[in-house]
Amino acid sequence: MSELTVTLPDGSTLSADAGETVEDIAYRIGEGLGRDTVAGVVDGDLVAKEEPLFEDCRIEIVTDSSEEYLDVLRHSAAHVFAQALQRLHPDAKLTIGPSTDEGFYYDVAGVDLDESDLDDIEEEMTDIVEADYPIERVEVPREEAFEFFEDNEFKREILDSEAAGEDPVSFYEQGDWRDLCQGPHVDSTGEIGGFELLSVSAAYWRGDEERETLTRVHGTAFPSESELEDFLEMREEAKERDHRKIGQEMDLFSVPEHSPGCPHYHPNGMAIRRQLEDYVRKKNDDLGFDEVRTPELNKAELWKPTGHYETFMENDEMFAWEQDDTEYGLKPMNCANHAHIYSESTHSYRDLPVRFSEFGNDYRNEQSGELSGLLRVRGFTQDDGHAFVRPDQIQGEILDILQAIEEIYGHFGLEVLYKLETRGEGAMGSEEIWEQATDALVDALREEDLDYDVEEGEAAFYGPKIGINARDALGREWTIGTVQVDFNIPRNLDLTYIGEDNEEHHPVMIHRALLGSFERFMGVIIEHFKGQFPLWLAPEQVRVLPVTDDNIPYAREVASELGDFRVEVEDRSWTVGKKIQQAHDDNVPYMLIIGDDEEEADTVSVRDRKERQEGDVALSSFRDHLELEEEQKRRAVTFLV
Repeated sequence: MSELTVTLPDGSTLSADAGETVEDIAYRIGEGLGRDTVAGVVDGDLVAKEEPLFEDCRIEIVTDSSEEYLDVLRHSAAHVFAQALQRLHPDAKLTIGPSTDEGFYYDVAGVDLDESDLDDIEEEMTDIVEADYPIERVEVPREEAFEFFEDNEFKREILDSEAAGEDPVSFYEQGDWRDLCQGPHVDSTGEIGGFELLSVSAAYWRGDEERETLTRVHGTAFPSESELEDFLEMREEAKERDHRKIGQEMDLFSVPEHSPGCPHYHPNGMAIRRQLEDYVRKKNDDLGFDEVRTPELNKAELWKPTGHYETFMENDEMFAWEQDDTEYGLKPMNCANHAHIYSESTHSYRDLPVRFSEFGNDYRNEQSGELSGLLRVRGFTQDDGHAFVRPDQIQGEILDILQAIEEIYGHFGLEVLYKLETRGEGAMGSEEIWEQATDALVDALREEDLDYDVEEGEAAFYGPKIGINARDALGREWTIGTVQVDFNIPRNLDLTYIGEDNEEHHPVMIHRALLGSFERFMGVIIEHFKGQFPLWLAPEQVRVLPVTDDNIPYAREVASELGDFRVEVEDRSWTVGKKIQQAHDDNVPYMLIIGDDEEEADTVSVRDRKERQEGDVALSSFRDHLELEEEQKRRAVTFLV
């Protein structure tokens, strides 16, 4: 029997016979670890503990204390749901039921379900969990599997696709129920300590709008009831922070039916966006980027040498069409256009770095079911930048960008998380080039003493990258910015500069986005701040509230003296109490209450959205504070602290 080498997380290795399982390896490491094994991570993929190994690999053993354990538990909870559903609705056809970041879902056909059905299914799930059925993997001959799913065309398609060529195929059984599945799963249904079904929605089979419409039931599961309760509380808070809800309440944006996935910014939303644009422009100026503008419409030929055309068309993400025997497209990114501008001039080594920035309008054909407010769109504005550098300038360029990102995200109170994404399948260029590019990113991260996770094989096809994630006020992670090192596109496009040796050389292209897209970033900060924006971002910074109509003229004078700040006068004939409540509801940072006493003393009474108030304030003192609070980009209202 042939041998293979297994590499463990600490870098040590051991020899194993081909065909030994993940669980066998765990027992080789230690008896206790073997007993505790739930699953394994083999070369980055989560697999069942029964998975046999036939090639050299890296392996990590998953136990109930591992980060991956929750995914395994939730996958098992999806099976418990499916078993309960088929007890109540025997004609239900199961399709797929994976774990997700927040729980699990199962797509089903042949049964009509709505929210009112969930309680009954949950009761049946409770019986299954309390029965503590062992969850066991069994191998079934391929022909028998097809017979078992004689009336389920979806599972038969899986047998012909994902499980093509497998014989036998793996099923998992619990009690008198079984399902086609590769696993992994926990040992028994009783390990699911807390669960809840969350919603019912529609979904397309395989995510294809041309295929069958299915019913998707979302749920979640945790090892304990207390963890479930914590999750549900956070979920309710997340609903209150939903940027779509706040966006409507504050009149920030809309996404009408006539432009699906393409947001409309209302005046309030545009006020926020303009502040973000001004902020990023200043950062780009500090970093030495020159702003450019490139068209959304281009001939598709532009993106073929870079590799973008093939990638985006293969994934059906590009809007493209033929006109007059020529193929055109809406640009999905700005790299090729910036490279074209670079190619229009001759460059010396002394000219580099050459840096272009753009608020580029891009389009990607996201599926309708995936669209979500500002967070998942078809039309977006990328805060984009490309630096063309010499090899000896790579390190300095990356460091400058990372330092800027740290400062930027600090102004928003977002924790920065770094993900190093490495070469994957379909990558263009040699391994040597990729190694050089990856080393440059790693060196920069280490020089800045930044912690980072490695995501093997997740890089774009043209070069490795540092993915910039942000953790918000609820602890959720959002993928936003990026820094990428690219040796390949400049070579494919034959971009050059004249070196010190008077020979032509290819520059290295650094792709970077500080905020990512304005749409996604705005969606994130709307939820992060819960609509209570810092003064410098707030669409309306100050609202002046005259106590009576007689105080309106003085209120207008006060507003005028606040100069360029975004100030409104509430001149409706409401009680002052109603005016204050409305300003609170609108998340206005500061209110200036103007009555006869304030008018006579030529002062104002200041109230903030935290319901703190102080009277007899000189307007000049308040204005000076506003200027300081805005200049320092403070995240909280601080005049009354």
